[in-house]
Amino acid sequence: MSNMSLGEELKDWIISILIAVILAFFIRYFIVELYLVDGPSMRPTLLSQERLVVNKFIYRFRAPERGEVLIFQYPKDTSRDFIKRVIAVPGDTIEIKEGRVFVNQQLMNEPYILSKTMGDYPLSTVPDGHIFVMGDNRNNSEDSRFSDVGFVPFELIKGKAVMVFWPFDHLKTLS
Repeated sequence: MSNMSLGEELKDWIISILIAVILAFFIRYFIVELYLVDGPSMRPTLLSQERLVVNKFIYRFRAPERGEVLIFQYPKDTSRDFIKRVIAVPGDTIEIKEGRVFVNQQLMNEPYILSKTMGDYPLSTVPDGHIFVMGDNRNNSEDSRFSDVGFVPFELIKGKAVMVFWPFDHLKTLS
């Protein structure tokens, strides 16, 4: 009888492990993912080597909004992920002149940027199904101002960065 109990106990363990693996897979691929910030393009908001929680399902229910920080696949090499801030959404106009960013002809209030934006960007309209993104460290960020990134199509967006969880003393939510 003890052999039968051992067999049933082993079966219960195997089923429990399989359920845990399936749940972990589901959560990882559809709900949240953890990311490592690599590089200075989002300073001062995010620092290199900080770890983030990214909400992967929010954009299944709504489009990205101005000001959100998100992860997307680099258009020229989709094996690489970038993290940037949404500056303009479909139908918005974007223009950068004399270091100032204008969305829909309105000067943006950007208290999160590290320094004044260098260079200009011609008046353009964000196409349907795309967003215009920039790093908070404007002068050290490869973003929508550059042709290899350009307007980012929705299908390359992986999720919204919602929280820094490591290092623990940097713990914060991203609004």
